[in-house]
Amino acid sequence: MTAADLKPSLLLVEDDPALGPLIAELLGPDFQVHLAVDGPGGLQQARVRAWDVMVIDRGLPGMDGIALIASLRSQGVATPILILTALGAIDEKVRGLDAGANDYMTKPFDATELGARLRALTRSYTRAPRITGIGDWELDRATRSIRSIHGFHASLTATESELLAALAAEPGRVFTREELLIATNSQGELSGAIDTYVHHLRRKISKSIIRTVHGLGYQIGEARD
Repeated sequence: MTAADLKPSLLLVEDDPALGPLIAELLGPDFQVHLAVDGPGGLQQARVRAWDVMVIDRGLPGMDGIALIASLRSQGVATPILILTALGAIDEKVRGLDAGANDYMTKPFDATELGARLRALTRSYTRAPRITGIGDWELDRATRSIRSIHGFHASLTATESELLAALAAEPGRVFTREELLIATNSQGELSGAIDTYVHHLRRKISKSIIRTVHGLGYQIGEARD
């Protein structure tokens, strides 16, 4: 496990083409930052993997920040969220907090304070459980390993671990290959790479660990030894 893997993961939803990359660079020493540039893109990426914290701009194209946060909370996403916006009026802050945000900062902002607030949020909220049951197996994301109730054990790569975790988080959902590329932070690869990861996982664990839904994508299976 590298030092980068130990950093909390942060989803930044910011449409400003200059400010978004700058914020990502400023937060990079403390967080694994992924940037989404509009509301629908932020919603998709928030749903396909677990994040430790999110920073969401108030005014976004396609879906504004308030609607994005309200949608995430209605779907049961409990990740701590900080709103970062130029709208500093008290009623705007109240709207953001009432929608489900945990903190609120106005632009222009101090990068040191932003980092401190985000570190406080990741300390204050319990991170998603790292042990996930999949049939007869338990996935441990912290050690990137999976073990059966009968003692069989397999070590996983970071991508394999995140792929299984994404599928297991929503057992009834069929994920497209493109959604799984986002979930595994592999957007630079072709969608066919997901087929290769699935093949490797089936060889390491069980053919039934992942179910193919023809024409659509993949769904978690009920793996048995």
